[in-house]
Amino acid sequence: MNDPTRHPAYSIDRSQLGAVEINPVFARPAEATEFSKFRLPASESLPETAYQVVHDEAMLDGNARLNLATFVGTWMDDYANRLYAESADKNMIDKDEYPKTAEIETRCWMMLADLWHAPDPDNTIGTSTIGSSEACMLGGLALKRRWQHARKAAGKPTDHPNMVMSSAVQVCWEKFCNYWDIEPRYVPISEDHKVLDGTNLADYVDENTIGVVAIMGVTYTGMYEPVKQIAAALDEIQERTGLDVKIHVDAASGGMIAPFIQPDLEWDFRVDRMASINTSGHKYGLVYPGLGWVVWRSVDDLPEDLIFKVSYLGGDMPTFALNFSRPGAQVLLQYYMFLRLGMDGFRRVQTNSHDVAKFLSSQIGAMDDFELWNDGSDIPVFAWRLKDRPNRKWDLYDLSERLRTRG
Repeated sequence: MNDPTRHPAYSIDRSQLGAVEINPVFARPAEATEFSKFRLPASESLPETAYQVVHDEAMLDGNARLNLATFVGTWMDDYANRLYAESADKNMIDKDEYPKTAEIETRCWMMLADLWHAPDPDNTIGTSTIGSSEACMLGGLALKRRWQHARKAAGKPTDHPNMVMSSAVQVCWEKFCNYWDIEPRYVPISEDHKVLDGTNLADYVDENTIGVVAIMGVTYTGMYEPVKQIAAALDEIQERTGLDVKIHVDAASGGMIAPFIQPDLEWDFRVDRMASINTSGHKYGLVYPGLGWVVWRSVDDLPEDLIFKVSYLGGDMPTFALNFSRPGAQVLLQYYMFLRLGMDGFRRVQTNSHDVAKFLSSQIGAMDDFELWNDGSDIPVFAWRLKDRPNRKWDLYDLSERLRTRG
């Protein structure tokens, strides 16, 4: 018989198979002091015993607030935590049961539509998601369906879609292309072109291109891709070929940075070729995971046949999502942060993060061993590399491991 634990999706360390043992000081007489790690216990335990087991196991996790590499919200104030506890049982999909939470969700994405300069915020459409990965996939699905409709209307085949993106995209875009059978066309980055900037874009775009992904905050470096420049390259392609290729901006990070500290940068719906934008509420939206947002330029940019009508929860509710049940608490937390900080508060918080990144990059860039790839002037993230030196006895992996020992 095949061993399921040898499947690549099976992540259990085989050397760790066994039991969790409890020091008797935490248990009551006649209560179990040993639990199988991978079998449901035969009998009950006291809540304090079960809590202690889980609590102690989780103590071995890292401390997220000491992780300089995380993009995810790790702290919220006491009022937010109170709101979180009060709304932990809310199911976002059940809009008939929780109509105010559903209304607040709409308020949030309409605020984002306005923040991102939608031509008519009242004619936009959007949704919350479990994170930016889902939001990206929804944006990509809308591009694919729009392309399919246009091809079918012209009597052309729809069996070879492709999507153009930087070779430095986040893994969710690789998943999207894999799961929905789309050819990814990766534009390589280089010393001369550190991001997707529109150069040689015509070599990758053709009649089967469903869209181009532009990134506001590359995961590996924090750099912005010049959306307006990419759009200009697509304008030139359309003038020559007639191909009307839209852009989705993956602004998982930059969507909640640029509006506050780079307000004059035209990366959003001010660019006419923009179809949709996503961001992460649980990154620079300053909310606990997991929460993402996606907004379309107008209702016409989200094909209606992607929207499902769900009636068995008590009302006829439209939904466009990969998940069904998901927490509503994070949506309320996002609304809390919008009310709590406003434009001035977000500007202050993001400016502070930006100042820290610029200071750190200046100090690291001044060290003899390092040279900067970028300096953190986009989102507050920067990257550096080792200078070429002979006989060096350590590399960046060693440095990363040493930093890890401090958190």
